[in-house]
Amino acid sequence: MNVSLSPDDSLRTALAGLVDGLPPKVAAQAVERLITNYRGRTPTDAPVLRDRSDVVAYAAYRMPATYEAVCSALEAFAAAVPGWVPGGHVDIGGGTGAATWAVSATWEGERAVTVLDWAEPALALGREIATANPELKAAEWQRSRIGAALTIESTDLVTISYVLGELTEGDRAAVVDAAAASGQAVVVVEPGTPDGYARVIEARDRLIHAGFHIAAPCPHSATCPIVPGEDWCHFSVRVSRSSLHRQVKGGSLSYEDEKFSYVAAARFPVTPASARVVRRPQIRKGQVLLDLCETEEHLRRETVTKRHGALYRAARDADWGDAWPPAGA
Repeated sequence: MNVSLSPDDSLRTALAGLVDGLPPKVAAQAVERLITNYRGRTPTDAPVLRDRSDVVAYAAYRMPATYEAVCSALEAFAAAVPGWVPGGHVDIGGGTGAATWAVSATWEGERAVTVLDWAEPALALGREIATANPELKAAEWQRSRIGAALTIESTDLVTISYVLGELTEGDRAAVVDAAAASGQAVVVVEPGTPDGYARVIEARDRLIHAGFHIAAPCPHSATCPIVPGEDWCHFSVRVSRSSLHRQVKGGSLSYEDEKFSYVAAARFPVTPASARVVRRPQIRKGQVLLDLCETEEHLRRETVTKRHGALYRAARDADWGDAWPPAGA
């Protein structure tokens, strides 16, 4: 009997097979070099991923975290657009294709998929890994400069994940504008750092200016209530550590928490959450403290106690990034 693996299981199996063929020392050195590059300033026309060793190390080390972060963003977006399913997907700067895997995990079925990236070794490996996912076997992997000259054919969904930080300010604006001009929906994901959040806010503003409605994480399309420099909006998702993760970072934990910022928007009507939990809930004796971003364009702390009954039980189960209140509560 044939057992169909989930996209998550298929991806991890494919990545494990890649690392098995790469000497541990080479993989560790490649990861350290990539970390150094990503912490610096990278010119738009200089791909960080130079050869197969770089790309295999990147895929094994970063792809699971990118996949989980994009899955989390897409899940929130899908909840705001019930019944909508993208018929086509373009992944800008997609490299080895983590976002394409996340899209296939969010919406079942085949669709036209195009991955654009400037690094041919990343595209080649992405194409290789994609053979493990039946819904991605027909995907197109195209070399393209990600910047002011970028052109995209019309599609339903455009993703831009962990890319904007590699671009100049002008190229960031051009890429977001190109996505807005070609896609019916755009999802941008960046690292959950102050700088990553700033890039997401820039993209959010450009999407709104282009006529898009914010679907997630914000409950509104008005100005973000967070004061720049005082705080930043980000979320967290738990990622299982690979053997390469443990080898490079040390430690015995089988997981780590990936922090990310994101915005998801669409040209068509959306139904965003009434409120979003924007910090980890604080569970205390007989009460739960929830920090919420609400439709009134402000942040508010809500205290849910035992006397709230079912709502209290829901609050105890609530997680950072969840919509609030949950359906049926």
